[in-house]
Amino acid sequence: MTSQQTDYPEHEPEQETLDIIYQDEYLVAIQKPAGLLVHKSPIDRHEKRYAMKILRNQIGQWVYPVHRLDKPTSGLLLFTLDKESAKQVSQQFEQHSIEKEYLAIVRGFTKTEGTIDYPLNEIAVFKHLEKSVEQKEAKDSITHYKTLKQYILPYSDGHFEKCRYSLVKLFPKTGRKHQIRRHLKHISHPIVGDVKHGRGEHNRLFKTHMDSHRLLLAAQTMTLTHPVTNERLNLECPLEENFQQLLNRLNQFEQKII
Repeated sequence: MTSQQTDYPEHEPEQETLDIIYQDEYLVAIQKPAGLLVHKSPIDRHEKRYAMKILRNQIGQWVYPVHRLDKPTSGLLLFTLDKESAKQVSQQFEQHSIEKEYLAIVRGFTKTEGTIDYPLNEIAVFKHLEKSVEQKEAKDSITHYKTLKQYILPYSDGHFEKCRYSLVKLFPKTGRKHQIRRHLKHISHPIVGDVKHGRGEHNRLFKTHMDSHRLLLAAQTMTLTHPVTNERLNLECPLEENFQQLLNRLNQFEQKII
């Protein structure tokens, strides 16, 4: 008599989940990690992970993205749970009636506060669209900012023995693609960790000396009118752990704001 071999089922991989910071019948807001796409993109064809899919599987229903965060940006990301709410919230974004706050670490000492009023051209998604996009006029783009802290790091960027950085709160009044990143580049205070719009020497300094390997930009708060109750809703998102740990390490280098 031959012994019968029993086949045991392999363990299925644990379903990935996202931190939900707010949910009701009409809205759901999550904390998006840095490096995660919001939805499937033709630019990142190889990526199979994206927030919309993960959240849909997590809560067991379809979700509608009503705004975007760049892939390397972390923080508050809002979805609606029905088409009508999506339409209503999208209109608020178009009318610039939604208030948003971001946090970033940038090169140099920024002014105590300021406004970046600099029109931005549309960014072509594909190379063959570049000519048609170039023919369009730049759109009004406004970002307010306030300096929260300033730091001097005792490390060289290859030009100076020590380097200056600022922690800034940002209030975009319009929502152009890469607006905050492009605006800060425009005033010569690019965000640390920004591969596309930043400075390589400062990105390398933070990787080498601060163990930071990400874009240091995070969406923190959003205030909007609820699509059904019409009440003003304030959503807040904590910083991702690696961003918060970096801020803790930077405290030893803090300077008095000048």
